[in-house]
Amino acid sequence: MPNLASLSWPVWTARLAIRPATADDIVATWAYRRLDEVNRWITRAPATLEEYGAQFVDPDRLAKTLVIERDGQVIGDLMLSVEDAWAQAEVADQATGVQAELGWSLHPDHAGRGYATEAVRELIRLCFEGLGLRRLTASCFAANEASWRLMERVGMRREAYTIRDSLHRSGTWLDGITYALLADEWRGETPPY
Repeated sequence: MPNLASLSWPVWTARLAIRPATADDIVATWAYRRLDEVNRWITRAPATLEEYGAQFVDPDRLAKTLVIERDGQVIGDLMLSVEDAWAQAEVADQATGVQAELGWSLHPDHAGRGYATEAVRELIRLCFEGLGLRRLTASCFAANEASWRLMERVGMRREAYTIRDSLHRSGTWLDGITYALLADEWRGETPPY
């Protein structure tokens, strides 16, 4: 199964460095993940640095977390979770580790400058060129406009809009959106159908 350890790090874009997260990144990522405008949308919002740190260094989570650096400062993070595609039993072995779910968070002080777009575009390139994946997905609450607009900027296509299917920590059921991108779409190839 493809994994981040098989790639060479760090990866550089025009303005950013992207590398696997380490335990040394706890405080830097906590600085923005604890902010209301960020944690309102993310999956977990621990109340304390200690609780956050324990979750951050969980081996399963750490193995799929990358950090985004600008001039040596951590300004955001990316999630890349390689998964199996659904398949019928007779061909299930061909669906192992062929797709991934993506996620991201960016420090609000660095928003509006194209850093998230630059980082996610590079993550997509790594998925298709470096890991050889065939499909990527990303999901968010529909109210998280900044996130789904980013998905559209990087060329992902909306596949689903679901009505009140996602329970927010506020106790309110919210609409959700899922976007996806196939490797052949990303390469500009014509699909075989």
